[in-house]
Amino acid sequence: MVRVVFLHPDLGIGGAERAVIDAALSLKSRNHAVHFVTAHHDKSHCFQETKDGSLNVTAVGDWLPRSIFGKCYALCAYLRMIYAAVYLVFFSSVEYDLIFCDQISACIPVLKFSKAKIIFYCHFPDMLLTQRKGVLKRLYRAPIDWLEERTTGMADCVLVNSKFTAGIFKETFTSLVKLTPEVLYPIPDFSALDKPAPPPTSDLLPPNVSTVFLSINRYERKKNLSLAIDALAFLKQVSDRSLDGVHLIMAGGYDERVIENREYYNELKQRADDAGISEHVSFIRSFGDAQKRTLLQNSSCLLYTPDREHFGIVPIEAMYLRCPVIAVKSGGPLETVGHETTGFLCQQNDKEFAEAMMQFIRNKDLHIKLGEAGRNRVLKLFSFEAFTNQLDSIVGKLSAQSPHRPLTLSLMWTMAFVCVLGLLLVFVFL
Repeated sequence: MVRVVFLHPDLGIGGAERAVIDAALSLKSRNHAVHFVTAHHDKSHCFQETKDGSLNVTAVGDWLPRSIFGKCYALCAYLRMIYAAVYLVFFSSVEYDLIFCDQISACIPVLKFSKAKIIFYCHFPDMLLTQRKGVLKRLYRAPIDWLEERTTGMADCVLVNSKFTAGIFKETFTSLVKLTPEVLYPIPDFSALDKPAPPPTSDLLPPNVSTVFLSINRYERKKNLSLAIDALAFLKQVSDRSLDGVHLIMAGGYDERVIENREYYNELKQRADDAGISEHVSFIRSFGDAQKRTLLQNSSCLLYTPDREHFGIVPIEAMYLRCPVIAVKSGGPLETVGHETTGFLCQQNDKEFAEAMMQFIRNKDLHIKLGEAGRNRVLKLFSFEAFTNQLDSIVGKLSAQSPHRPLTLSLMWTMAFVCVLGLLLVFVFL
């Protein structure tokens, strides 16, 4: 048995959260002890396993701000993660042999003060998730980007969520040429998807519709959700039968605390109104696993709109529940969706998406054929057992290795940088 602590910034509802929860469940199924330490955990906005006792969760540092007057989100996230790491290593009573952290690598120098081995799961390089439109933004991001690259290389093992992300990792972190990340696809716990789906209610699925298109993603602009609305609007323009019997459901993770969630939700509603299709679009903000099963099992097709998505767990969940997928032809879906066998891969434009959607409108049996093929593809390539075997093997090999070597001068300098950064931020906030 290995005692594993998962260090994660915010245990809300999202793909990254789902990935680490599934990793924890897989290790627990092999009799390892698992525990979560996080900076934020709201039991009204989280996955069921983190509030029903399946997984132990300790939340620390939520008093630290998430932003400074609506700015500096990355800096504050780094501080919160470093604070959680300091708590874990120096003040907590949690016993552990291995630490599994993800998203933010800045905490790794602090974790190096422990004897535990460290796995860092790189969902995607953080430095690529933001724009640098001005000089001040570039100056602000420069030390953060340097810290991300430097600290990522300090982990004993680096995992990535797809071959696509592995390639981006190599292109981005040029100083880590000797480090080859290992691909671990974030596979869901299919036992959760095997539970019965409640019958659809009118507030979830509108009655008297024959073709239902479904979008599941967080209300964030990078998820490109407007593409689904634009494609439906394009269908209205070219369809000789208008949109009779056609409906689009925009279901997404939503957190009232996050300004972008609120703004983008309103933008999408306005976009549907402006296109004259609001009666054919419904919006759902945050939903449970049971509702997701109902939506996927009663939809004709899933619309997956992110461009260059790192991996994307939702298409796998959809295909497992026999729901075909229309996705942007880039990133993770290139590895998960079979073009014209389990769905369609399209360029990022409303015309191609609309043409693929039209096939489901014209051929009511298409979703059955592609859905069955999708189920078989997932069972063959993305089984939870294979995921568990691989992760269990990685944990076993790391735990068998010798303890950390003495701190090098470069590591000590990086640690000093992290400590100074934390002290400066605490001074500013106080």
